[in-house]
Amino acid sequence: MWLAAAFGSALFAGMTSVLAKCGIKKADPDAVTALRTAAVLVFAWLMVFITGAWQGIENVSVKTWVFLVLSGLATGASWICYFRALQLGEVNKVVSVDKSSTVLTIILAVIFLGESLTPLKAVGAAAAAAGTYVMTGKKECGESGKDSRMWLVYAILSAVFASLTSILGKMGIEGVDSNLGTAVRTTVVLAAAWGIVFARGKAAEVKKIGGRELLFVLLSGAATGASWLCYYSALKNGPASIVVSVDKLSVLFTALFSRVILGERLNKRSVAGLTLITAGTLAMIF
Repeated sequence: MWLAAAFGSALFAGMTSVLAKCGIKKADPDAVTALRTAAVLVFAWLMVFITGAWQGIENVSVKTWVFLVLSGLATGASWICYFRALQLGEVNKVVSVDKSSTVLTIILAVIFLGESLTPLKAVGAAAAAAGTYVMTGKKECGESGKDSRMWLVYAILSAVFASLTSILGKMGIEGVDSNLGTAVRTTVVLAAAWGIVFARGKAAEVKKIGGRELLFVLLSGAATGASWLCYYSALKNGPASIVVSVDKLSVLFTALFSRVILGERLNKRSVAGLTLITAGTLAMIF
């Protein structure tokens, strides 16, 4: 069941990226992150009360609380970098770089969680990394002729924080219902996101988000909530390295949705990179 949940996470995550792209064309990424998190929070706590997971909250240890909070903070940082990257670059390329967090997660899982690294998994990680490099394409130049690949910097930071999220999340959901863990983490992300909005004096930016953009932002939040519920259910019952690898197949769904909804086309270089990422991911699963 955990493998099915991991694939469900990939599907919803693929929808999230495209919906988010539709909602941040002009909106401030920090404001978008705060609003999306609010939508995810409603979804997450709703599932807690539907499943009755809240009844175990008094049994959560201090250690678990610490890791859940740290995981939430890492998630918030990852999201802010991710949506800034989406605003600056193409969805397919941003998602591909973000999903390279798989490689770092595998390394961290071996070091901190004691998970094994088989030769096939190592080859798969190398293929995924190579595919990410190919997928990023050549340098893009803006109107001034200078390198305009700041999206890549933000995408890489997003991947780093995402890796920390997975490891800290794995440590923080031992002995706690996955729905409850997701809700607690989301609460931390919400507090951090709105804290950044107010600290940077961007409260007014929230009001500037148009109705159409707001709709896509909220839909993206709902898709994220569904993805998280599937992801942390899988993470609780399955090995982190494999769950994260399956989740990263969302890049395939993203490519499909971005083609249909956004009209983004994959060139030969991008197709080659996507093929390497997919092959590497499947190798890491098996």
